[in-house]
Amino acid sequence: MATNRLTDTKCKQAAAKVVGGERRPTKIYDGEGLFLYCTAAGAKVWRLDYRDEGRPQTETFGPYPLLSLADARQKRIDFKKALLNGPPAEPAAAKTSKEEITFRQAWTDYLTYRSTDLSVGVRENFRRGLEMHVEPFLGDRLLREITDADMRSVLLRLDAAGKLSYVRKVRKWCGQVFAWAKPRGYCDAIPTREIDPKLEFRKKKEVHYPSLPLPEVHEFMGRLALERPELQSVLACQLLALTWVRTTNLRSMEWAEIDGDIWRIPEQKMLKNDRAHLVPLCPAALKILDMLRAQSRGSKYVFPGDRSTHRRMSENAVLALIYRMGYKDRMSGHGWRTIASTWANEAGFGGDAIELQLNHVESGVRGVYNQAKYLPERTAAISAFADWLYLDSVNQHGRRPP
Repeated sequence: MATNRLTDTKCKQAAAKVVGGERRPTKIYDGEGLFLYCTAAGAKVWRLDYRDEGRPQTETFGPYPLLSLADARQKRIDFKKALLNGPPAEPAAAKTSKEEITFRQAWTDYLTYRSTDLSVGVRENFRRGLEMHVEPFLGDRLLREITDADMRSVLLRLDAAGKLSYVRKVRKWCGQVFAWAKPRGYCDAIPTREIDPKLEFRKKKEVHYPSLPLPEVHEFMGRLALERPELQSVLACQLLALTWVRTTNLRSMEWAEIDGDIWRIPEQKMLKNDRAHLVPLCPAALKILDMLRAQSRGSKYVFPGDRSTHRRMSENAVLALIYRMGYKDRMSGHGWRTIASTWANEAGFGGDAIELQLNHVESGVRGVYNQAKYLPERTAAISAFADWLYLDSVNQHGRRPP
């Protein structure tokens, strides 16, 4: 077997391969089992493949460039010499390696481990959050040595910067890394559990999104009907009205999530709880989806970006449309949820069904049960709202949206 195939230049240039637009972990071998493992997140780690009593094993030496090519080769020699005497039940070298894993290596390995069940978007948000806000302070620290005080110091920086929602996400992501690492012997505790977000972090001020009173909705719909009907922002604004979902969910809507007249939003996309959300689609919504499908440009997203079909529509697209129509500070994309809730309650639909449609419900088994229980009433409410929204608009303005 050829050995010493790598050079310092090759190590510096090494990177994960891109397959189908997505980075995949890559092994670059030096020989005799030694290889540089390049993670999708951009980290590089020295590892060694070997056999213990005929069974394949992998030993981790440490991160590159902290551990140079020459250092890794020397570790390969030392490790193989130790194997000549026969490894104990759990090699001391392996135990030492596990104890010395860094925070950077831990979270990159964790993301690799979760690559089959976490979406690309979730992993990318996870990676960016830790790289930008945790790596500069704890990246090279040994995982076992990181305390709750260390984590608190990092997280309070985010809190002080006013990132009051994001700091809670970063805490959750760090906690997932420690929870994964502990049973594997990489650390002895999960320091994030000692940090109570209700006590440690400031509360985010409640955002009140502007929404029109019911008597002004039909005038808005009449003005919307005068816009170019094929514009994504126009179709998105209408679909927000017909589904009662949050703008973030609409922007990340994928064709694969459409199941007949039901839109199944997976749990990892839900912001407020960890439960999948079912959204009934009325005939008017299905017509809009047909228009969008005809101009989808092959994107997996129902609302792709203008410059790239691999990205979602801009978060400001609908708001810019509303501003252009003359409704700045009076209406917003999120405002459709307030309008729909007000109308449905006044129309006499059940409160539980309305709250479920708005995804204002507890997670867990009861929430899933209620989703199915109230689906017929939610479908009726959505359809009746569409009739009120469009038919009255036709009576007043003589033109009906799709």
